[in-house]
Amino acid sequence: MRLLHTSDWHLGHTLYDVSREAEHGAFLEWLLDTLEAQAVDALLVAGDIFDTSNPSAEAQAAWYQFIAKARRRLPRLDVVVIGGNHDSAARLDAPDPLFAALGVKVVGGLPRGEGGVDLARLLVPVHDAKGHVAAWVAAVPYLRPSDLPPLREDVGDRLVEGVRAVYSEVLEAARHRRQPGQALVAMGHCYMTGSELSELSERKILGGNQHALPVDLFPEDVAYAALGHLHKAQRVGGREGVRYSGSPLPLSLSEAGYRHQVLLVDLKGEALERVESVPVPRRAEMVRVPARDAAVLDDVVALLEALPALDEAMPEWRRPYLEVCVSLPRPEPSLRQKVEKALEGRAARLVKLTPAYTGTGGALAETGPAMLSLRERTPEDVFRARYARDYEEPPSEVLLESFHTLLTQVQEDAS
Repeated sequence: MRLLHTSDWHLGHTLYDVSREAEHGAFLEWLLDTLEAQAVDALLVAGDIFDTSNPSAEAQAAWYQFIAKARRRLPRLDVVVIGGNHDSAARLDAPDPLFAALGVKVVGGLPRGEGGVDLARLLVPVHDAKGHVAAWVAAVPYLRPSDLPPLREDVGDRLVEGVRAVYSEVLEAARHRRQPGQALVAMGHCYMTGSELSELSERKILGGNQHALPVDLFPEDVAYAALGHLHKAQRVGGREGVRYSGSPLPLSLSEAGYRHQVLLVDLKGEALERVESVPVPRRAEMVRVPARDAAVLDDVVALLEALPALDEAMPEWRRPYLEVCVSLPRPEPSLRQKVEKALEGRAARLVKLTPAYTGTGGALAETGPAMLSLRERTPEDVFRARYARDYEEPPSEVLLESFHTLLTQVQEDAS
């Protein structure tokens, strides 16, 4: 059978206050086309459907519309979704009666009954093209510390071992349900040992920054583990069948170079046959000027003026996002105005202007004679030291004259 693994849609996300709604809409339409063209049997979405626990009406509408379109176009497609750390478990679980009637399985949070974990809600049979059960999915959502069972004091890291206990219980229950020839598939939204975080838009989860889960959480009889949370697609622990699909869109400017994708997973009987990466089309590019480091303003302006011209037929949402990084050896009071003027008629839209200061970056105590106290420094000494922290060039005579004029006025007002 064939699975499609995706995660971290973050519907409702904005980038520097710019809505991503149209980009997400384009991705979801592409995903529907891909599911159909690739004859996918089951869609696995490994958490973070939404960007926040209280998503906008537009984000929720996009989610429900996707489910409705998927059911109309692909009536036999199995859909299995788990909640992530950005999602509200209760919000995802609320429409369960409706989703169940549509044959869609959503597990927002860890379900519990009187006897402990409600394993029946976490075990999902998925079917091949002939309608036969080909695999059992252990659909474990993002686990919060309150979801974990109490453990003895001597078990080592109680959070990690608590997660291990939950997965062990669910996977064991799945083993009892599956028949010979049916594969065992796991889903999770977590941070794994040896994986690589995005620079800006992710954080380690589960009780603090020291907790990462070992790859042996998924025994060798697990044919495939579909993971969410990390936005950079990657294998875990060198295991071909333990994967993060990554986010379908770059969620920060630092992710512009990532290979955004979904994963096609082919199972043959109980075993993994192959995993294929399918790149997600980039609908709005991300551009940095200069491409690396920073440059002085004159050079940056020349680069900006060389950017492609605006095509009036291009929708606003498809215009490239632009970050500009300017090296500042001296103050540039009109920096933004000069950058915006250079961008007139250009397709790129400025979302981030980053000044790169060229001074020492040192504190006042690190300048001048080591034993000189603040009381022994003149106001001009302090001004020069503060200026040198940001700018490599010395202050101009005009600036120093203005400083002394202001200082004289303050002294006269105080006397």
